[in-house]
Amino acid sequence: MTEFEATVLSDLEVLKSQMNQLIGVGQPGRLIQLEKRVDAHERSMQQVKGYFAAGGALLAIANLIIEHYVR
Repeated sequence: MTEFEATVLSDLEVLKSQMNQLIGVGQPGRLIQLEKRVDAHERSMQQVKGYFAAGGALLAIANLIIEHYVR
């Protein structure tokens, strides 16, 4: 085996171990954990958007009530 072949095989072994760590071997890998974190973040952002929309609607209604009584 030449030095080049040995280098290629060692690089492939490193790549294989990194892929196993990334994807997971029978256990949740980093990608699955990252997907779960992104899903949780998206869910919380949707909640915040909903709260702001509801708050804006309440503010608009309060403004209309105040305008009604001022006139």
